[in-house]
Amino acid sequence: MSYLDQIASPTLLIDEKITRANLKRMADKAARHKKKLVPHWKTAQSHEVGRWAREYGILEVTASSIKLAEYLCGQGWENVHIAFPFNVREISRLNKLAAAQSLSVQIVNPTTAQKLASQLTERVGFFIEIDAGYGRTGVHISDHETIGKILEEARKSDKLYFKGFYIHPGHTYYTADKSGIYEQSRQALHALKVNYQSEYPNLLTRVGDTPGCAVMEDFGDVDELGPGNFVFFDLMQAELGSCTKADIAVCLAVPVVDISIARKEILIHGGGVHLAKDVLTDASGAKNFGEVVVLTESGWIIPADRSFLKSISQEHGVIKASDSLMASVQIGDLLGILPVHSCMTADCMGEYLSLDGKKIDHCEGTH
Repeated sequence: MSYLDQIASPTLLIDEKITRANLKRMADKAARHKKKLVPHWKTAQSHEVGRWAREYGILEVTASSIKLAEYLCGQGWENVHIAFPFNVREISRLNKLAAAQSLSVQIVNPTTAQKLASQLTERVGFFIEIDAGYGRTGVHISDHETIGKILEEARKSDKLYFKGFYIHPGHTYYTADKSGIYEQSRQALHALKVNYQSEYPNLLTRVGDTPGCAVMEDFGDVDELGPGNFVFFDLMQAELGSCTKADIAVCLAVPVVDISIARKEILIHGGGVHLAKDVLTDASGAKNFGEVVVLTESGWIIPADRSFLKSISQEHGVIKASDSLMASVQIGDLLGILPVHSCMTADCMGEYLSLDGKKIDHCEGTH
């Protein structure tokens, strides 16, 4: 039976071949530059996709929350890093996990370091997150006083040990000067390494964001790369130049429920609860919540004439259709939607359907 015959309502499809190609390309790039690839698993959030990743020599992974870390524990990862400023109310959960799994956390202030140092019952590593220009979170690159206080608190415990410095240059998503931002991040991490390596000779530096890791070829003396979205990519990454639309590995299959010939619009069952509400806006101000692809027995085809999701509400989506799509579509058909933000779409859907008809796990499908 075709995978298409299993679909009656919005369903997130995954193309294993494209996913594996994305994993291999980034793993090969890391190996070429003699860097360790530690992908951020907030995008895939899947045991099965994790098994594919390990086939390409990816042995460590990053989680966005302790819930995702719990899901990833016991799956063969050498270490699971929680790349979010650690929430001290979850120390008891961390202790439970760390009894059986190598873990590391992210620290951005001395208070968190003090509470971890005093309450940990298991050995846990930590990175200090550095803000080198993004402005979302982290210790400012010039704030050596705070860095020193964090390290001082950690030295009071034999359970909390320093692994290194982490930068997420998320502003690569908002500016064309990715090389300039990466140069800033490289210089920041190099300076920190020079300052602290004599006391911590094994310290590591990690940089993680897909736009930079996908397009850059000079990572300096950074030790580890930690991108996440590259596993699936999406329309936002295609617009940023990180990939082509052909590299996007997931697609939301949606049923057609109505067609307006006069408006050249197609109503689908597929809205914010399936795709989230990430949006791209073109030069004319038109909003794009996803682009239409044609589903086939072996996956999907990107049509020559663009049709896009012009608006969404909770369950509804309205497609602005090309002439060729209007001429071929019928009520009850299935269309594919390439997501603007694959991480959020996967999180909304909570599982995948492979092109050979198998359900593939996702952390959010477990509750």
